[in-house]
Amino acid sequence: MTTTPLVRLLVDGGIGTIMVDRPPVNALSVAAQADLRAVATQAAERDDVRAVVVTGGRRIFSAGADIREMAEMSHAEMADHAPRLQAAFDAVARIPKPVVAAVNGYALGGGCELALAADRRICTPQARLGLPEILLGVIPGAGGTQRLTRLVGPAKAKDLLFTGRQLDAVEALEIGLVDEIVDEADLVPAARRWAEQFVSGPAAALRAAKAAVDVGAGLPMAEALDWETSLFSDLFGTEDRLIGMRSFVTDGAGRARFVGR
Repeated sequence: MTTTPLVRLLVDGGIGTIMVDRPPVNALSVAAQADLRAVATQAAERDDVRAVVVTGGRRIFSAGADIREMAEMSHAEMADHAPRLQAAFDAVARIPKPVVAAVNGYALGGGCELALAADRRICTPQARLGLPEILLGVIPGAGGTQRLTRLVGPAKAKDLLFTGRQLDAVEALEIGLVDEIVDEADLVPAARRWAEQFVSGPAAALRAAKAAVDVGAGLPMAEALDWETSLFSDLFGTEDRLIGMRSFVTDGAGRARFVGR
């Protein structure tokens, strides 16, 4: 049992920063996975967190799972642990607020899966991303096969999953695995700038927009449209909807001062 969290949540100015802090390579051990799930749950539940940045620090995002630890697990042990492994990353993906990953250095295996759990990925020119699990005789087990496929398409996903190769920042941008490349010194500031847009935004509408995309992507079109209709109509019961529409009528678009309710 660790006494110092290996993954921490820092809150400042409405932005929660989830920081992986397990030197030297931020390997995601079983203990780190438990901490990740705990802080993601906190970020989801805290009213003073309106958007989230996920980072591993200046030099490395995360080199993935702790292979030494994993190598000692039996089939039965991993069958018991795998749902908890996936639940840790799902907790990040299900944060009902905008989430951006700030990726520097290596984001491999579980590190790449953590980045995939975000809504947006910003990286530096030094970043290297990939899912090399095939080189260990396994496949990604924390959402990588599914989130990567939905992000870049089946053909590109299979190329990366079959070969286990690493992508540099330029190729990652070209295939849509990352959304922006910035200088190393500007990485976390750029992530915070993106997150800051939503600190004073309509929290319920942002939550609904994220749910519409994430849940709807897994539904047949007719069901997805029904889901969208339900989310849309529910927002008419929020204070922010009244504020937004009344502000539009009196002052024009983009001038509403939302209260997050």
